[in-house]
Amino acid sequence: MNAVATPANVANVAVPVRIVRETASDATAIDALVLAAFGPGRFAKTAERLREAAELAVGFCAFEGERLIGSVRLWSITVGETRSVFLGPIAVDAASRRGGLGAELVRACLDEAKAMTLDGVLLIGDPPYFSRFGFVAAPQAVFAGPVDPRRVMWLPISAAEPVGAVRPVKGRVA
Repeated sequence: MNAVATPANVANVAVPVRIVRETASDATAIDALVLAAFGPGRFAKTAERLREAAELAVGFCAFEGERLIGSVRLWSITVGETRSVFLGPIAVDAASRRGGLGAELVRACLDEAKAMTLDGVLLIGDPPYFSRFGFVAAPQAVFAGPVDPRRVMWLPISAAEPVGAVRPVKGRVA
């Protein structure tokens, strides 16, 4: 979807935010939003290496009118033998970080992951933020590169435990 500037005469009118599934035509705008949110340093992170090798399972976009203001993705992975997805990155336009948009994007992903009947959702993130969604520490999930083990978190969907190597999957895990 292409971003469209809001005409000055309607700037004070509230435009509803819609959260929808990502489409192929959203990719360029999502890449720009993520780059603006995280900068080029994200390319050096272990999480980015995993996303580069994994298949996109699903993504969600937040639009205010035609303007992309938020994005989050789930990537197909396994953790040992568990069928999982890796959540991230969550990016929200700096001017739109209000009212819990990031949380709404996370909830859309978690609802989708549960519908896919996976074993769980893995992420590297801030424990105080993600624990409110039910994420718990996942110290036995082993990444191929350096990560802060205190930030590795798991949302269980089944009784399976996230134990072993975190590996990218080409194709959907569902």
